Amino acid sequence: MNGLKESNLIYRKPPGSEPPPKMIPHFPPSRSFGRGVDGQNSTEISFVLLGLSQYPRAQTAFFCLLLLSYTITLLGNGLILLLICYDRRLHTPMYFFLSNLSFLDVCYTTASVPQVLVNCLVSVPVVSLGQCLAQMVVGLYLGVVECLLLAAMAYDRCVAIVDPLRYPVRMGPQLCSLLAGTSWTVAFLLTVVPLLTMPLEFCGRQVISHFLCELLALLKLACSDLQFYESLMVGTSVLTLLAPFAFIVASYGRILVTVLRMRSTEGHGKAFSTCGSHLTVVVLFYGSAIAMYVMPQDKIIRDRDKIISISYSVLTPMMNPLIYSLRNKDMKGALRRLLRRKADV
Repeated sequence: MNGLKESNLIYRKPPGSEPPPKMIPHFPPSRSFGRGVDGQNSTEISFVLLGLSQYPRAQTAFFCLLLLSYTITLLGNGLILLLICYDRRLHTPMYFFLSNLSFLDVCYTTASVPQVLVNCLVSVPVVSLGQCLAQMVVGLYLGVVECLLLAAMAYDRCVAIVDPLRYPVRMGPQLCSLLAGTSWTVAFLLTVVPLLTMPLEFCGRQVISHFLCELLALLKLACSDLQFYESLMVGTSVLTLLAPFAFIVASYGRILVTVLRMRSTEGHGKAFSTCGSHLTVVVLFYGSAIAMYVMPQDKIIRDRDKIISISYSVLTPMMNPLIYSLRNKDMKGALRRLLRRKADV
């Protein structure tokens, strides 16, 4: 043993003691878009949406829950649209805005959820830049429309409670159509037009640690100078989130003052039942949207961002028909009349 050098002593691990190699997903090579950082022309890029691809069991459970939520969203909002179109008693300003909201929720979820469901079935979900930008623009546009529609619905409830005698005159068909049309038009001018003019350049591996092509997730991958557009996005967020939210708070403040002046408890209960559904939807949607787009953001996408995104893009549209149908006597009455007529036929 004295003649052996220490360097000649080699330790060999017994067979089977090595840890299994980690399974690292293989990502396709990234490609540049437009003019890259080197100034050369390049081809279209592809993005990899990670989602839960690293956790197959969790992804399976997520797929089942997402499919169930999407089915409930389509059936619930479709039923609301059917009842409002069928029953003349629901041809009022309140249900006119509710039909716009239900149609919006169907479009909102359809713009993103089917693609997410397909991505759950493949090991490495890849989307092209065109698909990613389309999903981002449509999702952001419809989200802003919902912000403005909820503000219009708050104004409708405020007029109905504060000035009930003049409510049919003040909230006529022309004003309702104007408010709804303005919501769709202003949202287009504030979101689609700036996004289509934004100069996006990408470099490096384009991996999005998200389920969706969210605006914030995509901007974090851009290597172009977007300081002006980021400032513009902050200003747009104030106009589309905080300003309508402040208007809703002011409207409900006036409603609260009017309700407290009522002497009858029956009037209190009727007023709160009228506004309860709308107020619940406002809290669900604006709470998650403000936390996502107004609060300070990190440079990387965290699990908190994914949960918030799923909350306002999937859960809120699913909860809207449940909230309005379970808490609304008019909707229940319209459903009973529809089922009775079907049974008579």
